[in-house]
Amino acid sequence: AGALGWVSDRDGYRYQAHHPVTGEAWPTLPSSLLGLWHETTNYPEDPECCLVNFYDDQAKMGLHQDRDEQEMSAPVVSISLGDDALFRIGTNKRGGKTKSVRLASGDIVILEDDTRLAYHGVDRIYPGTSMLLEKGGRLNITLRRVTLSPPSCDP
Repeated sequence: AGALGWVSDRDGYRYQAHHPVTGEAWPTLPSSLLGLWHETTNYPEDPECCLVNFYDDQAKMGLHQDRDEQEMSAPVVSISLGDDALFRIGTNKRGGKTKSVRLASGDIVILEDDTRLAYHGVDRIYPGTSMLLEKGGRLNITLRRVTLSPPSCDP
């Protein structure tokens, strides 16, 4: 959802304004997520992308950096829903020391400032730790600002 969606195809990974199959604009960001963004960050602009990932009980995500956005001064806000997950976060250098944190449904992780480019990933899902999703699993909702914010016009 949002002005830009995350697309993966033969041309690679990228943000774009229209769904690659339907050609339609992405759905509008829900006001509840916009409110959460503004309540949890000090970033003045709205997020432009809401990426929703589903993790089943076998899913993992290797250590990676979120560096495909132009606006690197904006935070990345990640919301966990459903089964617990073992989240691992390190430094902004590959191979650096990491720390693992168990995330429960409703937990929010904000990568900003020194942690904005931290390597991070999901090592495992803990099945049956939440009743939120009928068939189990975990949803991760990630809010991002992608494009550069307009310069401020101070008088």
